[in-house]
Amino acid sequence: MIGDADLDPAPLAGRTVAIIGFGNQGRAQALNLRDSGIAVRVGLRPGSQREEHARGQGLTVLAPVEAVQGADIVALLAPDEHLPSIYAGIEAALKPGAALDFAHGLCIHYGLIEPRADLDVIMVAPKGPGAALRRLYGEGRGMVALAAVAQDATGAAWPLTLAYAQALGSGRKGAGVLRSTFEQETLSDLFNEAAVVWGAVPALLEAGFDTLVEAGIDPQLAYLECVSELKLLADLVEARGIAGMREAISNTAELGASLGGPWLVDDGVKHRMRAVLAGLSGDAFARSLTAEASANYPRLRAERRTAASSALEAARKSLL
Repeated sequence: MIGDADLDPAPLAGRTVAIIGFGNQGRAQALNLRDSGIAVRVGLRPGSQREEHARGQGLTVLAPVEAVQGADIVALLAPDEHLPSIYAGIEAALKPGAALDFAHGLCIHYGLIEPRADLDVIMVAPKGPGAALRRLYGEGRGMVALAAVAQDATGAAWPLTLAYAQALGSGRKGAGVLRSTFEQETLSDLFNEAAVVWGAVPALLEAGFDTLVEAGIDPQLAYLECVSELKLLADLVEARGIAGMREAISNTAELGASLGGPWLVDDGVKHRMRAVLAGLSGDAFARSLTAEASANYPRLRAERRTAASSALEAARKSLL
């Protein structure tokens, strides 16, 4: 892990960064860079609902093709599925030798974007949501980030990547910059989303809630037991690790965990996890994402409606 003591801000000094997008990562990165003394522009399509918000933060807002003109670094921070068309629209306006930056490796790893040969292609991927990246920066702390170079056209892409990560605050104490590759960042991130934190954990919470309610347990109590305590677990694991978490809970809880956990997460689960990871080695997921976007997200919209109308969500609202 690389920290501020080993990071040199000089490669970014006097450079101009164009941030394309002002959502989860775009807002946080634009503001962190600006507060680190970097000249920042924000590129948004005309009429974007985020334009007023960005201007209210004191940022210069231009159409994407105007924002990238003359910029030394162009950070593509809109949703992954929109980046190929965005890049196609700005490619001719990118100055020779500019750096194209990503916060996720998907479009490069799966070949959805093929950058010009004269461009540096870099990635600084904070390991958490933009809101937390911005909050930590304001507290004088930072968020761990992965850094990678896919194309070093100028011969100076790596120092520039590290300087960008430092300007986001990722080299500060308690965080750090981890050298990676576009492939490893993409596969690990997609695997986590599908098979662990964003896929399996919510499904496990819902299954636990449903099991208790079906057994006659009050829905509010089932929610408190199966969902609310997750934050306590996450805080303990972050502070003390999994081994330290086990030392911090009661003997009753630890024994229950030692009996129930291995029985539920058995070799069959690990086998299916390996299948998920193997499935990500091809471009099937990237093609599914593109198709979902082209159809206006029918699967995601349906699943959001289902989640909003679930018994678990009703129990959560009843506790507010």
